[in-house]
Parts: sequence; structure tokens; C-alpha cells
Amino acid sequence: MKILAFAASNSLQSINRTLVEYAAIKMQSDILADAEIEYLDINDFEMPIYSPEREREQGIPARALDLFDRIGAADALLVAFAEHNGFVTAAWKNIFDWMSRIRMELWQGKPMALLAASPGPRAGAGVLASQELLAPHFGADLRGTFGIGRWPEAWDTDTDQLTRREDIAALDKLLVRLAAPAPAMAAE
Repeated sequence: MKILAFAASNSLQSINRTLVEYAAIKMQSDILADAEIEYLDINDFEMPIYSPEREREQGIPARALDLFDRIGAADALLVAFAEHNGFVTAAWKNIFDWMSRIRMELWQGKPMALLAASPGPRAGAGVLASQELLAPHFGADLRGTFGIGRWPEAWDTDTDQLTRREDIAALDKLLVRLAAPAPAMAAE
């Protein structure tokens, strides 16, 4: 199984990048040993701010096409969302908008797990709620969400691991759902 993993944040110090990398390593070491992980940095996909006029004049940027193709080549998606003012980062929203112009179902039917890490107690609740609502509309086979709050208490910087048993158990449960085959369609 090829898993595409990234943080929808352009911060170089992103706790969401730390979380998604930890989750991907955990997937490979504890759940699916033969998983192939491809990590992305959305800073490599920076492009002009979307506008209909820009799209008409210049077309869809090659970087949007590249990321769309990488999603298509993956078997599953692991995405961690930073929360800015209760929503996704401006950097991710722009990339998302450009990819949605290629095809509205930009997640391309892929199994997907949504993550969020936050220094505050709400654990990215706003961004996770919005993305959980939107993901199926944009073509995701959403397997679940996992938010972790009070990051400085939840993450041990010496061992690079989560510290709270309940967080570890919840993440493991989500990763197992992500690795599971898609449910069979009932015959009509």
C-alpha cells in the first residue's frame, strides 16, 4: 500500500507535520509493514492565488497538476491540518482551490485519515469538523479523524513520541481503519 502523507501547513516548525510523520511511521512499523510512504511538503507546491481570471489566462499551474497526480497514484492518504482561525491554512486553501479546478473529486476516492494537532485544548476541532464535512464531497473515502490538543503535553520531544495512552490508542485505531480494505459493495 502506498500512502501519501503530508501536513496542510506551510510552517517549517509545524506540529502537524510532526504528527503526520509520526502517524506514517507508526503505520509502517505497527500496522502495515510493507507500506510505502511518500511524504510531501506543501511548500513545494506554492502557486499564485487562485482566481477565475488567472485560470482563464494562465491555465492550471503545473504544481497543482503534479499534486493531483500524486494523490491519484497513492492507495491511501494521511493528512494533518493546521488550524488557522478555525479553518485550514491559507496556503492549503489555495492549493486545494487549484486542484478542485482539475476535478472536483480531488481526493479521487482514496481512503483518507484526517489529523490535527493543536497547542490548545480543542485539538483542531474546527478544522477537523470542516474537513470531515467536505472530504466526501471532494471524493474522499473518509476513514476517520484524530485530533490531539495540548501538544506540548502530548508530545515528548526527547523520544519523538506521543505521551498519552489514550492518544496512542485512538491514533492506532484510526490507522487500522485506514489500512483496511474498502467495504464490498452490496449487489443490487
